[in-house]
Amino acid sequence: AMTSYNFGFTGTRLGMTVPQLEALRGYLAGGAGEIHHGDCVGSDEELHVLAETLGYCPIIHPPLSAANRAWCKVPPHLMRKPKPYLERNRDIVDESVALIATPAEFEEQSRGGTWFTVRYARERGRMVVLIYPDGTIKQS
Repeated sequence: AMTSYNFGFTGTRLGMTVPQLEALRGYLAGGAGEIHHGDCVGSDEELHVLAETLGYCPIIHPPLSAANRAWCKVPPHLMRKPKPYLERNRDIVDESVALIATPAEFEEQSRGGTWFTVRYARERGRMVVLIYPDGTIKQS
């Protein structure tokens, strides 16, 4: 039987590098379950397509600001209420058992939504799966 997971996802508006996308595809392959994301252009959008392709159920936590929204499509019951960025990032973590992050940098940054979400996930005792720009995966 396939293992069912409940992942959160965070990435940047720049989108993933090719190695990141390939590493993420490999990491998720053969699993199933929910993936919670923030519906932004870039990485969230790429993750959404990948999740659907691999048979995961995407659950969307949209930002209040429509400026960078990707408007990914899901049935209404899989769409959470729009909230401010940091609040919706916390919800993504709180509704997941593990967080997958695809940052634009190799070093943790003090600023930025992706690293904020990673720190919050660690505080909450979630497993964090970092997929670096070169495709390296670090699980902690």
